[in-house]
Amino acid sequence: MYINRTETTVRYVETDQMGVVHHSNYYPWFEIGRTEFTKATGMKYTDIENLGVMMPLTESYCKYIKPAKYEDEIIIETSIEKLTPVKIIFSYKIIKKENNELLAKGNTAQAFVDKNNFRVMNLKQCNEELWNKLMELCK
Repeated sequence: MYINRTETTVRYVETDQMGVVHHSNYYPWFEIGRTEFTKATGMKYTDIENLGVMMPLTESYCKYIKPAKYEDEIIIETSIEKLTPVKIIFSYKIIKKENNELLAKGNTAQAFVDKNNFRVMNLKQCNEELWNKLMELCK
């Protein structure tokens, strides 16, 4: 299974009055990981959308384990947890680079929908090439 590792540094704007990363900022990190993971298919989100496929978020979850703090260097690990013809579930781990400590973990589910009518589509039937690229990343 392919795991994308993206590094970033906690910015001051991402912290709260307690000096730790505000809980709402983990979701943008998930999106960064998901975007970089998608690039591993050889395509960007805009390329996928130009093929007529949209991927709206349908569920999200985050378990906060330890706080990230200002200037911490973190690693966003992203992988496919589950892939079906109609949806994809990405799994994330936020890891402190300094000591490999797990700070948070979570997942998001996204449906495959037709860009023109926003109805759920069967990606395997509608875009076999993209389906096969995603399947390769699951191995």
